[in-house]
Amino acid sequence: MSKREEWPEVGELVVTTVNRIIDYGAYVRLDEYGKEGLLHISEISSSWVKNIRDHVREGQKVVLKVLRVDPERKHVDLSLRRVTKRERTEKTLSWKRSKKVESLLRGASKKMGIQPEEVYEKAGVLIEKGFGDIYDGLEKAAREGADALLELGVPVDVATVLAEIAKEKIKIPMVKVRGTLNLTCTKPDGVLVIKNALLSAQKIERPQGAEISISVAATPRYRIEVLAHNYKEAEALLKQAEEVALDRINEGGGQGSFTRG
Repeated sequence: MSKREEWPEVGELVVTTVNRIIDYGAYVRLDEYGKEGLLHISEISSSWVKNIRDHVREGQKVVLKVLRVDPERKHVDLSLRRVTKRERTEKTLSWKRSKKVESLLRGASKKMGIQPEEVYEKAGVLIEKGFGDIYDGLEKAAREGADALLELGVPVDVATVLAEIAKEKIKIPMVKVRGTLNLTCTKPDGVLVIKNALLSAQKIERPQGAEISISVAATPRYRIEVLAHNYKEAEALLKQAEEVALDRINEGGGQGSFTRG
């Protein structure tokens, strides 16, 4: 819950805040370590740097790579030009998730009247062991409630508070998949047969938070969209909805087909 006491390792990506800019580079604060480092002008860009402020500015958050560490001199050399776009994106996401976890644990500690370290000991350690990442565990708690934490051995009172806070603070990411149903029925009650097939597909059992919507594309084509927590779940729901719709249309004496996209 506090700044790390150790020093970063060579090659490690770190999130920094630019403190001050000088002629030969910029001094930055390593946010995860609470220490200062130097971004030399030669490590800002692969091309010639005419004006440092065209690349970094005071107060800016920057993902940098550790080049050298000298604990005795309390000195860290850093590089911007050696950080790829993918590395920057992944590190930024990881850092934001860790800050979110810290905020959630602090929120729980405040609500329960205990220290953040105690919340981490009672819940954080177990969640990290069970999911590999505390954020993933809290995200599941936001979707499924305290049970997701209780099954890990987290005490009821802590699990309940964490789940409540997670539901309030974590926005669950959703993915969308879609396809098109082509349904026809020439029977006298053909319209009702088609309607029943579509309603049956839309009402299949699904995980909490998942959604299935069906709309008319252009008769006899009907667009079906599934919104779910991940692609595996979304694909499974789409397939199930498709099968239910085709089964119902066939039972009613009609015909149907399905295409993705």
